[in-house]
Order: sequence, then C-alpha cells, then structure tokens
Amino acid sequence: MTDPFIVSVSEEEIKREREKARALRKTRWWKQRLSRGICYYCGRRFSPKELTMDHIVPIIRGGMSIKNNIATACKDCNNKKKHMLPMEWEEYLSNLTRNDDSP
Repeated sequence: MTDPFIVSVSEEEIKREREKARALRKTRWWKQRLSRGICYYCGRRFSPKELTMDHIVPIIRGGMSIKNNIATACKDCNNKKKHMLPMEWEEYLSNLTRNDDSP
C-alpha cells in the first residue's frame, strides 16, 4: 500500500516548477510580498533580504509554482519546514509547543 501523502514527481516536473518560481521572483507581485516583510509561518518581521520564497506544498510533494502556493518565509522557518506539507508543519509546531510546556 502506498502512502497517500507521497506523490511521484518527475525530475522534469521539478525543473519546470523551479523555472516558474524563478520567473515569479521577478514579478511585482513577489516584490510586494517581500516588501511586507512578514514570514508566513512565524509571523515575525524581517527585511526583504532575510525572506525566502517557499512553496507551501513543496514541489517534490506535488506543489506548483503558483501564487496561491508561494509564501514568504524567514530562513529559519524555511529550513525547518523543508518538504513538509502544511498539516505536517502544524503537527511539528504543535509538538514543539507541547515539549516547551513540559516541566
């Protein structure tokens, strides 16, 4: 039985989506997102230089380089999130919170 959260994405599809992401980085829309200076995940403020482009649903998990799937993320959140789906990221954060509440 296959895992329902694993999607088979070809190298060609990954390359195509990364090219689309590079093109999006040059758009006015992306520059406006950066200028807001807010990390989508932690909500903290950063300078535009400190923010990265993140695919909410990662490309290797079937996500696409479209505006609804792109977010500004601080480098720390982006590195921690890696290839997690939104529900996996939420679970990760909830586990962190539970562990912080431990005596």
